[in-house]
Amino acid sequence: MSGGGASAAPFTGGAAATDAVRAKVVPELLAAFSDGVTELDTPFDIPQVQVAPGRLAAVARWLKERGFNVLVDVGGVDYLPRTPRFEVVYHLLALPQLWRLRLRVPVEEASPVVPTVSDLWPSATHAEREVWDLFGIRFEGHPELTRILMPSDWEGHPLRKDYPLQGPRAGFPAHPADRNRYRAPKLPGDPPGAKGAAGATKGGN
Repeated sequence: MSGGGASAAPFTGGAAATDAVRAKVVPELLAAFSDGVTELDTPFDIPQVQVAPGRLAAVARWLKERGFNVLVDVGGVDYLPRTPRFEVVYHLLALPQLWRLRLRVPVEEASPVVPTVSDLWPSATHAEREVWDLFGIRFEGHPELTRILMPSDWEGHPLRKDYPLQGPRAGFPAHPADRNRYRAPKLPGDPPGAKGAAGATKGGN
């Protein structure tokens, strides 16, 4: 096959894109929001900034207009017993420049509320519902902030660090049979006092 066709445009991401975000986008963002944005050190390649909850909506809109047209992900973190306890983390991408930026929004336990960004990036709609479901962080202005993984009548938020490991079952009285529920029964020929291996099946090697 001949090579007479036009060649693909060269890759312009990687270190060059990261340097552009650090040298240009982040300083401009800090200048525009000196009262609510702080640059954070990171051991990773993606630059990151901390954003005050009250400034998130304005910062998000500024970044969208600056070219960050893709919201890759929204996640929650519980840093119990640290104060503030929670963070909401946003990963943004600008195409075609391949700029990447991480936003970290601290959230107080007493009032775990941040504004939604689903009006700017529709991909946030379901991601914010997941954070609400698992961490109990509310997204003000969300069009349908309902559970997405747990049943609608579920009590509590399972990814909080103080959530019982056994869920609601942790509040029920234990029964003697529970101790050996996941152990295989002893087999003929087992030495005296031996117990079945946890998770094993009867007749296994």
